[in-house]
Order: sequence, then C-alpha cells, then structure tokens
Amino acid sequence: MNFQHFDGLYGELNASPASDYIFSELISTRSEHFNWVIRPHIHTKLFQLFMVESGKVTLKSDFQEKPLVSPCLIVIPPAILHGLTYSSDVKGHIVTISSSIIENIFQSLPILSLTRPLLLEEFNEECSFEKLQMLIKNIDEELFGDLPERRLMLQTYITQLFVTLQRMLNLEEDISDGKNSMIHHFRKFQRLLKMSDYPKSIPQFAQELNISHVHLNRVCQSIVGKSALQIIQEHLIEESKKYLEYTSHSVSEIAYLLKFEYPNYFAKLFKKYMGMSPKEFRMLCRK
Repeated sequence: MNFQHFDGLYGELNASPASDYIFSELISTRSEHFNWVIRPHIHTKLFQLFMVESGKVTLKSDFQEKPLVSPCLIVIPPAILHGLTYSSDVKGHIVTISSSIIENIFQSLPILSLTRPLLLEEFNEECSFEKLQMLIKNIDEELFGDLPERRLMLQTYITQLFVTLQRMLNLEEDISDGKNSMIHHFRKFQRLLKMSDYPKSIPQFAQELNISHVHLNRVCQSIVGKSALQIIQEHLIEESKKYLEYTSHSVSEIAYLLKFEYPNYFAKLFKKYMGMSPKEFRMLCRK
C-alpha cells in the first residue's frame, strides 16, 4: 500500500500552496467527505494544528494507533506521516500554515525540529486549551476578514500561538547555558538528519554544526543516552518501516533508496533493531 504526499491539503492532488499559505477549517468540513477517516499521508511543506474540542480521534503515526482524549491538541510538523480517524460527532478546528512562514518568524524555535507529531492532552491555567482556542479564533477573524494590515496581524497571532506552544513544552532555550546549548545542538542535528537526502558521516554532520564529532557524540549521549551513529541508524530504520508498510518496493530497492551500499547490510541492521527481517516486518504489517 502506498502512502500519499500532498503539497496542499488532504485529497488535493494538484495543489501547490504559496510560501505564505495559511488555511483554517472545521475538522468536519473535510473529514466528513472522507467518512471520518483520513488515511496516512504526508504534507511536504506544511505545519498542521488540530484543536479537538470534543468527540473521539485516533492518530496513526509511527506505525501505532493512539486514541486521544478530547480536548486535545495535535501538532503535525512537515514531512511527518500521519493519519486520523474521527467519531462522527467530533468538533474542532484545523489550522494549516506553510513551514516557510514559521521559519521566517522563528530562526531557532525548538518546535521546528520536531521529528514526530506533538500531542497535548493536559493543559494548565497559564496555557489553557481555551487560550489556544482564542488564538486560533483571532487567526480565523483576520484570515477571513478584510481589514488593513491583515498579513501583519496574522503573523502576530501565529507568533503568539507558537510561542504559547513553546512555553507549554518548556522548550525555551538559553544557548549560553551549557545544558541548553547541548539541547540546541541536538535539535539542530535532528533537523539536519531529517533533511539529508544522501549519506553523511558523523564528522560531516559535526562540521555543519560547527562542533567536533567527539562533541556531537557527547551531546547525543547527554540528551538521549545514545551515540550519534545509533540515532542515524534509528532514523534510517524508521524511514525504512514507512517504505515496507506503505509501498511495494522490494527490500533491495528500499535499501538503495535509503542510500545503503549493500542491501544485505540494510537487512542485517533492520533485524538488529527490530528483531525481525524486513520481509517479516512487512508480512506482520499486512496481516
């Protein structure tokens, strides 16, 4: 089974949104048309925020299905595989924003380095679900209104929204602090890894980060208790799982797509991490 890539919104095969693209709609508007099932897909250059006020939603990502309790917030970064199944009584909102808008506003916001969906089911008085709803309502009013300086106000509300999310996650960074400097390097390493479309050595990644390969390993060990090589390998395994479950490419073809020099090395590495061969994993997914 193939998973689909959309430059625009789900179901819009030929859409190519501009770099300043912003869109807002009720969850029901699009989902009802697809019988409340949004199949796994990828938006190449879009951030999406799902504000689920009531009803049921199940998120499919990382090859797992996770039922969520409303009210909740789901943030889907660009190029992240995701699917959603809703109950027919669901209520909520979806805001879609071009990744270039976020990148232009924030130079080093940690949320830009997300490598998987962000799920929020617990809120507090300072950063409440209602506060996020109000920010999205403000975006809606500007987006569908016709007042002067509309683009500037939209940028202001989007800035407030993402700063609020950052505060909720306690991801504010002070690069002068040693530990937070490590977090900064680790987030940037994650982002470089996600964007790389050809094999890179650990020294090459370290050079792009302006640190030594020894320090890059120290950063990775400090933040997640793994070496840089382990993180790279795990990233490749996660990418290969998508191909195995959602495409008909052979194991050898997947190995070459992921830039492995030898397919047997890919198969050996996959078994090391997953405890089964790529073929066994594919059969298990398709039962």
